Amino acid sequence: MKKGTTYLFLLIALLWQSTLPAWAQLTLSGTVNDADGGTLPGAAVTLEGTYKGTFTDASGTFRLDNLKPGPLTLRVSLLGYEPATQALTLNENVTLSIALKKSAVLVDEVVVSATRANQKSAIAYTDVSRRELNKLNLGQDIPVLLNYTPSLVTTSDAGAGVGYTSFRIRGSDATRINVTLNGIPYNDAESQGTFFVNLPDFASSVSSIQIQRGVGTSTNGAGAFGASVNIQTSSLEKQPYAETSLSAGSFGTRKVNVLAGTGLLNNHFVVDARLSKIYSDGYIDRSFSDLRSFYLSGGYYTNKSFFRLNVFSGQEQTYQSWGGVPESLLKTNRTYNPYTYDNETDNYQQDNYQFITSHELNRKLRLNASLFYTKGKGYYEQFRTDDELSNYGLQPIVIGDSTIRQSDIIRRLWLDNDYYGTVFSLDYNSFGKLTANFGGGWNQYKGKHFGEIVWARFAGSSNIRDRYYEDDAMKTDFNLYAKAFYQFTPKLNSYVDAQIRTVGYSFLGFNSQLQNVQQDANLTFFNPKAGFTYTLNDRSSVYASVGVAHREPNRNDYTQSTPASRPKAERLLDYEAGYKVQAERLAFTANAYYMNYQNQLVLTGQLNDVGAYNRVNIPNSYRAGIELELGARLTSQLRWNANATFSRNKIKNFTEYLDNFDNGQQEARSYQETDISFSPNVIAGSQLLYTPVKGLEVGLLSKYVGKQYLDNTSNERRKLDPYFVNDIRIIYAFKPKFAQEIAFTLLLNNVLNELYESNGYTYAYISEGRVTADNGYYPQAGRNFLAGVRVRF
Repeated sequence: MKKGTTYLFLLIALLWQSTLPAWAQLTLSGTVNDADGGTLPGAAVTLEGTYKGTFTDASGTFRLDNLKPGPLTLRVSLLGYEPATQALTLNENVTLSIALKKSAVLVDEVVVSATRANQKSAIAYTDVSRRELNKLNLGQDIPVLLNYTPSLVTTSDAGAGVGYTSFRIRGSDATRINVTLNGIPYNDAESQGTFFVNLPDFASSVSSIQIQRGVGTSTNGAGAFGASVNIQTSSLEKQPYAETSLSAGSFGTRKVNVLAGTGLLNNHFVVDARLSKIYSDGYIDRSFSDLRSFYLSGGYYTNKSFFRLNVFSGQEQTYQSWGGVPESLLKTNRTYNPYTYDNETDNYQQDNYQFITSHELNRKLRLNASLFYTKGKGYYEQFRTDDELSNYGLQPIVIGDSTIRQSDIIRRLWLDNDYYGTVFSLDYNSFGKLTANFGGGWNQYKGKHFGEIVWARFAGSSNIRDRYYEDDAMKTDFNLYAKAFYQFTPKLNSYVDAQIRTVGYSFLGFNSQLQNVQQDANLTFFNPKAGFTYTLNDRSSVYASVGVAHREPNRNDYTQSTPASRPKAERLLDYEAGYKVQAERLAFTANAYYMNYQNQLVLTGQLNDVGAYNRVNIPNSYRAGIELELGARLTSQLRWNANATFSRNKIKNFTEYLDNFDNGQQEARSYQETDISFSPNVIAGSQLLYTPVKGLEVGLLSKYVGKQYLDNTSNERRKLDPYFVNDIRIIYAFKPKFAQEIAFTLLLNNVLNELYESNGYTYAYISEGRVTADNGYYPQAGRNFLAGVRVRF
């Protein structure tokens, strides 16, 4: 698979290059100006229906060579301007002068432009449009909708893509992927994870998503150690609309939503709204998800400013399927759930408030500023068998001659948090050689963690909802960044990007006497980045960059250690280099990366000085790989989008600590050049799309994920097997007189019924002189389907 895919990509690229002289004949060039006659550098110039395109240089000029004679449609676009299209028939070399009109109202995209990558950023990134999201949006979570983007692997606890889902990019899990919503940080401040279960059907309110792989650009929130995901919610719709979607499928999965917008009222006001409900029984037994959400946004727009207030909320109840399936049951009971208590559920509501504004100070300067507040509150309920009463601060219960020290208990573990702050940027565009951004953000998180006993078989004198622990924490995050792009020559562009970030965290942890006391941690990080892009010709370019990122330990790293055993912050040095080529029928990108980690935090099995299996720093580890992307128009009706990542992910020296139940001690075992856990050496995705008639698209969607190890020992008995999953998607869309569009979608998932597991865990120990590993797995659904209809008025 690995060699074959590499050769296939190289063969296609070479064949395409070899055919160029046969049809390369004509040139289309020109300049792009604004209404006042000023030049517009950075405008995108594309030929519709092809992969061919370029950008205007510092003088506003562009050039497209090697064009075939015949009709074509040229499209020119630039943020803040109305796009322009021009149809022409090319029989000779043509030079054009194109004027773009300033947008009548300022567009929402300017807010995220400071932190998004562009053609000059010299990093690997992928843009996902709303149109692409709609093709898969039948109720599954955002990680599943991004499944076919490069280097990405998804997983679902319930096995059906609804509820607790997550992703890894280049092997890095969600705690190492920075996620922002309209430039506002979304990662949980303490665990640093991202919980899309709290944003059900959020994709229906998204206009675009950009995934930056590696360190990426300076952005707000936690450090990006694998990638950044920048999500922009619905942008300005100038015309009124109404839309509804209905979908249903296997495992009782169903979704219904209603969207509506006023369009631009009196050339200034707009209101958008969405209401959604999703339910799924899940593939795993009793793994249901009952999800509700809404999105409400109101905006005021002028030609130089806009103000938007976004309010969105998600409420979820999911039956816990976190326990996984023991290895011994995989062949006989793949849907096994260890939990049987009827209310073993997670219950949480998250309310988000965003006030976003942008103002054009003059032609060259724009100020963006946002305020946000996120309120989260909820609990998960657990039934515990024969728990020690002393664990809950309860005294033994004496009944007659019997002393009861254990009891069945139902407990609730609560989280009640407030998260608020601001992000801002000042954007400068000289409309010449220099563009620059200065920005930053401040946010503060206040989290209340507490547990309650809601029932006990033997309760003694305790009361219902007896609170047996409380732990309040506060985290403050502040960062400033500055970056600049400079066009040295018409072919050479470079950038520098630097960020300073400070983190202050106050929490309940252990002191040197092993007492639970309030503690503080304060960290300062400097994250510089630099790169260049060199244009070889109108078809191809090369780029290279280097960036530094730091990441603080998470909540458990701090609270389950003393200052003496507390781990250090992690550091990443990321090198990226790539080659891009775009032609009429083919686009190809190759991106090589080397990510060198210092003090990466991993689990080793070692007990620290408070008896916790806490993560420890390993001095040296790395990820090295190449990402290949291909887009090809094989015929007028057949398109192929494919990507493949080949990587090597290693820990140079690793020590594993095994509990020895024979003597009550721990035994250390050392390894060299072991694989980083959950880091497949091969990831490949393919979308073969066939359009036999107008409005009908049939797609074969394929995903291959190579072998993954459950820990860092490269032990073949602790791994996830490789898997190859194929889906079939059929979309038929038409435009009747009474609606803008009606689209029917049928998604046949895992049509070959591949039995696979996308996640798991392991616990290794020594017993009776032998090493034994208890492995748990998260099986994903076999053959299943989803079908839906979307009507837009």
